[in-house]
Amino acid sequence: MESQTIKAAVRERYAGFVTNNQSCCPPASSCGCATDEDPSLRLGYEAQDLAAAPEGANLGLGCGNPVAMASLQSGETVLDLGSGAGFDAFLASQRVGTEGHVIGVDMTPQMIERATTLAKSHGYTNVEFRLGDIENLPVADGSVDAIISNCVVNLSTDKARVFREAHRVLKPGGRLMVSDLVLVRHLPTVIAQDMDAYGACIAGALLKVDYLAAIKAAGFENVAVVGERRYGLDMFSPELLEAAKARYPGLSAEELALAAGAVLSIQVEGWKAESGRTCGCAPTCCGG
Repeated sequence: MESQTIKAAVRERYAGFVTNNQSCCPPASSCGCATDEDPSLRLGYEAQDLAAAPEGANLGLGCGNPVAMASLQSGETVLDLGSGAGFDAFLASQRVGTEGHVIGVDMTPQMIERATTLAKSHGYTNVEFRLGDIENLPVADGSVDAIISNCVVNLSTDKARVFREAHRVLKPGGRLMVSDLVLVRHLPTVIAQDMDAYGACIAGALLKVDYLAAIKAAGFENVAVVGERRYGLDMFSPELLEAAKARYPGLSAEELALAAGAVLSIQVEGWKAESGRTCGCAPTCCGG
């Protein structure tokens, strides 16, 4: 699949969440939600997080809670890659306070419009949203303290470039905290080539080992998986399971189970070296 074709399809899919005014899981059966509980509560968010963000910001599109794990501090500048309607950016803005600043970048105009409108109408003066591609960030070199991202990098067609861009815009000593989907084995070809599966954050996911290698190759140090959750058919609603069987009739029940079990949600952190350091070893051997 051509990169621009994929991006256009992804942009259209995510614009639909805004224009149709729906989240990932409006009726509980629509995308695998097993209960009527807000799916964000199963991803590490607290009820107070859901209440703190403006209504319409949480579209239920994440696979973790990078804000909670990023140890954001008052006064910091934070960048949210693929900020969507602004849910994580709004939560981050409360962590960094009025002396801090949060920048959300998203390639979907409808998402940026929703997030910007919510920021203005709810008085968020320390948040801004920029239309742009996370592979070519509209952010200055060495200008942010922390980067967060929630189930977005897997949608990029050049993930290595995303991490190089993240490394570029971080200040020395800055940190990256991403929640994302990765694979423990390759998916069946029929799923890997399915554009809808790509837009659903599955077909474009890298093998876990390759994902971590891309972060390290971009220059990040001390890269570590700090959280991990495996998926499986038991997480599918009956309706979604039947839809999957109908969509991929050539796959047996065992093959579908293996495909579902190949997906992991992980939370990964990495650090940009302090000035004067170029390796991940102790300061005594790096001169830092």
